[in-house]
Order: sequence, then C-alpha cells, then structure tokens
Amino acid sequence: MKPSDPILLFDSGVGGLSVLGELRKTLPDAPVIYAADLAALPYGEKSEAEIAARVPALLGRMVERFLPRLVTIACNTASTIALAAVRGALDVPVVGTVPAIKPAAALTKTGTIGLLGTAATIRQTYVDNLEREFAGGKKLLRHAAPELVAAAEAKLRGEPLPTGAIESAVAGLRDQDGGENIDTVVLACTHFPLVVSELSDQFGNDVHFVDGSEGIARRIAHLTQGHDFKREMPDFMVTTSDHDSLNSLAAALETYGLSEVRSF
Repeated sequence: MKPSDPILLFDSGVGGLSVLGELRKTLPDAPVIYAADLAALPYGEKSEAEIAARVPALLGRMVERFLPRLVTIACNTASTIALAAVRGALDVPVVGTVPAIKPAAALTKTGTIGLLGTAATIRQTYVDNLEREFAGGKKLLRHAAPELVAAAEAKLRGEPLPTGAIESAVAGLRDQDGGENIDTVVLACTHFPLVVSELSDQFGNDVHFVDGSEGIARRIAHLTQGHDFKREMPDFMVTTSDHDSLNSLAAALETYGLSEVRSF
C-alpha cells in the first residue's frame, strides 16, 4: 500500500459530503476520491433489486480503476440494501452507513424517536432489526422525506430551498400518533445533516439530531490505524453523470477539498 492510495467515498449524490466533512476532521491528510452516482439519483425511489444489482457492480469497476485502500458507502439506502453484497464482491475493507438508532435510543429522554430517511431506507428489515436490538421499549416513528434531498442539494448550490420541504418533513413525524413527544431525530440519509439547522428551527431547540457521520469517520480511522497518508494530488470527485451539470456546485465542492470533477 502506498501513502497516496485513496479512500473511496461513495454516495448516490452529494449527501456523502456530510461524511467527508467529518472524515476531514479525523484524517485530514488522507487522500479521498468522492464518487457520486448521479446518473441513478435518487436511490431512495428505486427498488431493492435495482440497487442490489447496481451498487456492487459499479463499486467493483471503481475499485479496479482507482485502487482505494478502503471503500465507504456514505449512503443509508445503498448500505441497508447492498452492503453485504459489496463486501462479498470487493477485496478491500468496506464501511457502510446505517441509521443511528443505537445512539438515538441512548439519548432520548421521552422514549420517542423520529427517523427521517428515504422511502427505500425506512422500509428495510435492516432498520427493523436495529430497532428491535437497540430501541426495545422505545417508540420509533419513521417518515420518508425525499424532499430533503432536493433541499440539501439546493442549499449546496446557494439556491432557495423548495417551498415547504422542511415543514413537510417535520409534520410527517409530528403528525403521527405520539409525534409530539419526539425529542430525538435520526437523520437516516447523508443528505439530511446538510439541512440540520433548518430542521432544528422547525422542530425546536429541545429536539436533538443524530446521524452516522462521526461514527463512520471513527470506523475509517480505526481500520486505517498505522497507515501512512500522503496527498500527492488534489482530491477530486467522480460522477456517473455529465459533470458539467455540477458547475453550480463547484464552490461548495471546493469547501470540501474537491477541486475537480471527472466523469466515470
């Protein structure tokens, strides 16, 4: 392994930038390639079969091309559906992203937890198992909020957020039976932490938010303990779509240390 061998951080879109931000704090010298499967965005509206077929095959090709030391799937939907298949297909360590139900269950005082995710994520048996294992005796209210994906991407572009997107997501939890007791919200999509300040304004200061980005960064640091890192060239982003469509995101990407966008 060479010090310049990168960490490949993969998401369906730009939500994984929330994970990249935490990784920068934990391993500031680690070379990173950020991969966004924008040609298939949004994953949350696709079937399990589509995601299970696409993600392992796409990551297999990316690993062959970029030779990363580790792959991170910075996407809850892809992880809850395809993580086991990806690990079986690749010969490098793979870190997944799963809803942060365990820390939320430890944090809640009322015993009522909200979970915001994509439609594909919130219906997964994987999430049922996390609830059963870590939130027994708690009440977990789930709501699919795909509008927050568009809101996060608009915010990154410096555009106005879609009208009613934040209010709709909050109402989707609050209007459920027992929703008024929610004091902790799991952000089960990596896009959602990008609009956490707007969500907090609507939920109120007494609601706490948890997501998996810090835990992912710690896990990557653990798996690469003792590794040497050296960034021989600027970090960059690869996308499965026409990268010219990302021109409006150039300034935001630069703040995350991604100075170039390439097509894959």
